[in-house]
Amino acid sequence: MRKSFVSLLSVSLMFSLALMGCSQRPNGNTGTGTDVKPAQPAPSASSGPSASSTSGDKTKLTVYSTMSDTVNQDVLKQIASDFTKENPNIVIEYQFPGSEYENILKVKMAANDLPDVFDTHGWAIIRYGKYLADLKDEPWASKQTDTIKPVVTSKDGKVHALVMSEAKDGFSYNVDVLQKYNIEVPKTLDEMLAAAEKIKTQSNGEVTPFFMSGIDNGMIGSFLDHYGSSYYISPKTNDAQAFLDGKFDWNKWTPLAQKLLDMKNKGYINADVLSAKRVDMPARFAQGKIAFISGGPSFAGDVQKINPNVKIGIMPVPAAVAGDEPLFSGGERYTMGAWKDGKHLAESKKFIAFVAKPENMLKIANSTKLPSGLKDINAKHEFSDYYAKYSSVRVFPYFDRVYLPNGMWDVMCKSGTALLGGTLTPQQFSEKMKQEFDRLRNN
Repeated sequence: MRKSFVSLLSVSLMFSLALMGCSQRPNGNTGTGTDVKPAQPAPSASSGPSASSTSGDKTKLTVYSTMSDTVNQDVLKQIASDFTKENPNIVIEYQFPGSEYENILKVKMAANDLPDVFDTHGWAIIRYGKYLADLKDEPWASKQTDTIKPVVTSKDGKVHALVMSEAKDGFSYNVDVLQKYNIEVPKTLDEMLAAAEKIKTQSNGEVTPFFMSGIDNGMIGSFLDHYGSSYYISPKTNDAQAFLDGKFDWNKWTPLAQKLLDMKNKGYINADVLSAKRVDMPARFAQGKIAFISGGPSFAGDVQKINPNVKIGIMPVPAAVAGDEPLFSGGERYTMGAWKDGKHLAESKKFIAFVAKPENMLKIANSTKLPSGLKDINAKHEFSDYYAKYSSVRVFPYFDRVYLPNGMWDVMCKSGTALLGGTLTPQQFSEKMKQEFDRLRNN
């Protein structure tokens, strides 16, 4: 009877979370802490139940990933295929749940029934730490980059996950659009909004300065998260400690909310923002109808399949406060951690070690267009020069992961969408943030 009750409770919880869920952080999509999804969740690499199992002499490992761009998914599937050729007694089943990823993992945590291997999407220590095996003795662990090691390594030295891609999120932009309208890469938010006005006016509305999706609303959350850091954390006089102490004056959030609403009212954001899906974006970008995307360039492969001649650039988040400098938002992007209580932990570690091979990490870096989480992975792709150019730009942890309590990402995404939909005013947005901040912080 107790088993039946627990199962019923899990199903009920999953249904409730699905109703409440918000799109995850775009995986340059985005995430972090991202994002981000196809119109429907991408199919798994093989069929069968999501739990690990042993069929005959073969062991099945279930692997959950937040990757949403099909090009990147294909690279992971190919690496898994290479692994199973060397290990014919192991079957890899990939799952790419899209925007429901976070909700599904929360339910699985509540039931203590996690995938064998799963993406920690920015929460390796804070959220998933107690569920993950320690990987510090794995051969690749000593090769973590200096910037990513502290992100997934706890004070006691436990290594929580292999970081396949390190996030450095700012804005991706259409190089051809900026060149056509003679626009320099903006360094301040005012410059970026001036560029948006110029693009909208001179293109007669044919080019949308910013693309966002109210359905995959992690794209809206990404913009707010970037500027959470730029407004409140990055300037010399900042509110970092006030957030940590729970004493932030949420009236200060209203100007950021107003800025986003102004962008929509001035026609800088696609008019169909509430109905558009992230999957709509690559085609529009490929056709030169979008200038800026909040997040990294992991969508580039899907754009280039449509138009291989499109040039995509990346830039830091333009500074919002006078006298401040641009920044990147960063942390773990795509990772693999092993469930410590999984029935096939040895096989899980073996698969992660295979993914960590330099040749595989190089494939992932060249596909995701992001820096690798391991040293000496010398990726060469169209964004390598950009990362080198901006190597001295400060990288701040994702705003919500450090300064907001667990659950506030959903609040920020949904409230940002409500703001653009006209059901919340900027002041009401601030009040909602305060209310939920206080509630979640005290839980």
